[in-house]
Amino acid sequence: MEELKHKLAQILEVDEVSDDQVLESFECWDSLTILSIIAFASKDYHKEINTEQIRQAATIKGLIGLIAK
Repeated sequence: MEELKHKLAQILEVDEVSDDQVLESFECWDSLTILSIIAFASKDYHKEINTEQIRQAATIKGLIGLIAK
């Protein structure tokens, strides 16, 4: 779980992330960031997710649940 959070922090260009942070609140949040998350989930977790699922996840906790479930 910590490794996943660390990688998400890198993608989101911050030092660390917490479960309750809203994805859209990150300064770098844009379509390229979403594509990076999709690519990361596919490559590292063999999980196929889409833009709508990420938007519905809304928070770091929701995104982790989407990737790690």
